[in-house]
Amino acid sequence: MSKDNIAINAIRFLGVDAINKANSGHPGIVLGAAPMSYALFKEEIKLNPKNWKWFDRDRFILSAGHGSGLLYSLYHLIGFDISIDDLKNFRQIGNTPGHPEYGYTEGVETTSGPLGQGISNAVGMAIAESHLGAKFNKPNYNIFDHYTYVLCGDGDLQEGVALEAVSLAGHLGLGKLIVLFDSNDVQLDGPTNMATSEDIAAKFKAMNWDYHLVEDGNDIKAVHNAIKKAKSCTTKPSLIEVKTIIGEGVSYEGTAKTHGAPVGEAERANAAKYFKWDYKPFEVPQEAYDMFNNSIVSRGEKLNKEHDELLKNYKKDYPQDYELLQQYLENKPILDFDKYQKLITKPVDATRNVSGIVLNELQKEYPFIIGGSADLTGSTKAKGADGNYMPDHLLGRNINYGVREHAMAAINNGIALHGGLKVFGGAFFVFSDYCKPSIRLSALMKLPSIYVFTHDTVAVGEDGPTHQPIEQLTGLRSIPHLNVLRPADANETIASWKLAIESVNTPHVLVLTRQNVTNLEGTNLEGVKRGAYVVSKENSKLDGILLAAGSEVELAVNAQKVLLSEGIDVRVVSMPSHYLFEKQSTKYQEEVLPNVKTLAIEAGSSMSWYKYTKNVFGLDTFGVSAPGSVAMNHYGFNTEEVVKRFKQIK
Repeated sequence: MSKDNIAINAIRFLGVDAINKANSGHPGIVLGAAPMSYALFKEEIKLNPKNWKWFDRDRFILSAGHGSGLLYSLYHLIGFDISIDDLKNFRQIGNTPGHPEYGYTEGVETTSGPLGQGISNAVGMAIAESHLGAKFNKPNYNIFDHYTYVLCGDGDLQEGVALEAVSLAGHLGLGKLIVLFDSNDVQLDGPTNMATSEDIAAKFKAMNWDYHLVEDGNDIKAVHNAIKKAKSCTTKPSLIEVKTIIGEGVSYEGTAKTHGAPVGEAERANAAKYFKWDYKPFEVPQEAYDMFNNSIVSRGEKLNKEHDELLKNYKKDYPQDYELLQQYLENKPILDFDKYQKLITKPVDATRNVSGIVLNELQKEYPFIIGGSADLTGSTKAKGADGNYMPDHLLGRNINYGVREHAMAAINNGIALHGGLKVFGGAFFVFSDYCKPSIRLSALMKLPSIYVFTHDTVAVGEDGPTHQPIEQLTGLRSIPHLNVLRPADANETIASWKLAIESVNTPHVLVLTRQNVTNLEGTNLEGVKRGAYVVSKENSKLDGILLAAGSEVELAVNAQKVLLSEGIDVRVVSMPSHYLFEKQSTKYQEEVLPNVKTLAIEAGSSMSWYKYTKNVFGLDTFGVSAPGSVAMNHYGFNTEEVVKRFKQIK
């Protein structure tokens, strides 16, 4: 057996053994895709396991995340912090979870469980590499010069988010994005021809991708040649379709049965005979470790040292650029709240407009902020600076995502994962539904991605119920580790941006109005930081509380005045963030919301408010087509109705 085959089979059988031991997993891709993975890593990949967060490393994304057994086996052999015991503990609580999880297992670049997400994240990583390279590279100083490699399967390319992302990648000409497509014509339910009959080559070529075909997935020379050809195409991303046999080596190879169930001891023996692998489960010959160490590891260490030396000389020759580079890598913007307050000159304005003013100023201060909107910058006011990011203007910081909300969110996660840039994306709030899977992954991966969602209630108006969010606030508030902020006015909007832009490991959702709101006297930064606070105190005795968020805070303040004129003394509490309020001490929570008659008010689903009071004035039906003020009044979101409902509480 050749040394290459020893190394390939070590990947295969460590993966199969881990899956058998767990009695759970996906052996088909492990057996079929090990050779192409080995070819990529042995010949091309640039990474240093001893310094795996080196910023100029190549990124490898296992988009087909169910093949984690392949990834963990490969990374164990390379020398990442994944032991044989970790492999034996596959899919249990520990270092090798069922799908790759960013921040959990060393070397994993993204959480790639849901299909389509990994390849979409990779598009963001490639955007980040090209933008940073355009910013910092000088003649003979390629500070940023790395590739983003993806291993995907048929399922990845059927997901809508992937189609959105690869379409944009082709448009942007991301020449350092290379996708290896494990094309085995099988998916979980059976042959792919049950679900699709498209011409992958024609499809990708039509989207401005470079395309290559490798007819035999075991031919590692052919795989490597295809990668070299892909690297020579600098103006297009590349898809390398590699024909493989799913579950190769077992008696039922090439069938869906190999996709998602352990092969068991008998079939493991069949595969071992087929591949001439004469080793016990979890036994690896030293030759395999030596192969990886002598190729991938030694090359990575050498390239890392060369890059370190390059940086030293870069610092001498370009000291100002080097200093700026450190700011990008540290990525720690600070928003001066008092300074930004002075930018707001209108006493009455929509919070989306205030947000736009804040974002524009932030981008002047911090050139590492990048982003854009899903074809809605005129409405969301969430637009990047310095022109449009395009192949002929890589320094542009406005990404035109087009009408691709889901890809926007997934791509932005990739930009955040890459490092060096702070990223935001904008859309109408109702279309957060299209972003939701990626928002969840932002929270799961603890990424400081920023989502700017405008047109937050039925006050959207004439566009009607399809564009008027109802349940979206409750849905997003239910996601763990996601800070959803619905500011009441300009002060709270500035405060929300401060929290979002300074965040290190928490994604933020800013939910903003289309309609004008008054900048209230009692709103402040410290209150927003605590999630909820008294924005307008009771006069003397506390007869109750009006609890609200967003534009309904102003409504509560107006109702407070009417109630006081009738001898009913209430306080108004603004709760821009359920997430932050839940992090406060019980003492603080009880000070803000003591056990008195309380009415919560929000022009959206009532569900998220019942934790704080049994009395909720919400909106649990879809909206209507009418001017915004008419729609709000139609559902009773006016002073008179709030006063009436509070007085009705027993």
